[in-house]
Amino acid sequence: MRESRVWHMVSREKESSLHESMHGMMGVLYLVGTLSIACVVIGASLLPEADSSTGLSSIVAIATRPGAADRGRAIFNGKGVCYYCHGIDGYLDQRPRLEADTAALIARLNPKPADLRKPKSLRLTTDRARAKAIREGHPGTGMFPDTRMTDQELANTLAYLSSLRQEGSLQAPSQ
Repeated sequence: MRESRVWHMVSREKESSLHESMHGMMGVLYLVGTLSIACVVIGASLLPEADSSTGLSSIVAIATRPGAADRGRAIFNGKGVCYYCHGIDGYLDQRPRLEADTAALIARLNPKPADLRKPKSLRLTTDRARAKAIREGHPGTGMFPDTRMTDQELANTLAYLSSLRQEGSLQAPSQ
């Protein structure tokens, strides 16, 4: 009888221990699940901003979308920060005032930023390639991805870049 009681107590202790282990494991699974959901939510928030009218478009659709060069100019010289490396309005010798460490980093880029006003020297020759480089970055260069632009802002920037490639289409900014 005593053995039976001891066995019962050991069984209960094992059962309790197993219950605590299961409870701990459920807590870990809950935490992992919660973290997974958080990662998905955070990851989704880092995706390129979708255009409210059509949702996130493919690079091909963006590259063929009509854009407004004047609006693209504002993106190029502002939100898009393209002018940090490519110069104000695409003039390489006219860069904005930058923090010293940022300017030093840009000065060390190899290859140097492309002169967007010299079409014959450009490696990216289609709007599709340009849109992809802007959205995803340009491997082998210092150009990082810009995922903050909406699809329409990217189309506008492509229209502006087209105007830069047309010699004499824009005047140099006055100092």
